[in-house]
Amino acid sequence: MEPEVAFGIVLRELRKQRELSQEVLAHESGLERNYISLLELGRNSASIKTLFKLAPVLGVSVSEFMVQVETTLTRAKKSAH
Repeated sequence: MEPEVAFGIVLRELRKQRELSQEVLAHESGLERNYISLLELGRNSASIKTLFKLAPVLGVSVSEFMVQVETTLTRAKKSAH
């Protein structure tokens, strides 16, 4: 699994946990809905700036977000072996 895919999985999970639509997340973070969609699909890489825009809207710190991404990647690697 690529890091972008793991990022997208975590992004979608956090967004759904907070019952936010892509549109609301985009509006509250100052990003485009289409960009949120591409991030969730793992087709785009988020910049540090983007991460700092998304994390507060999702109710997590940047470090918590990245720990979840890293955990997702680690689980995927373990299940692949």
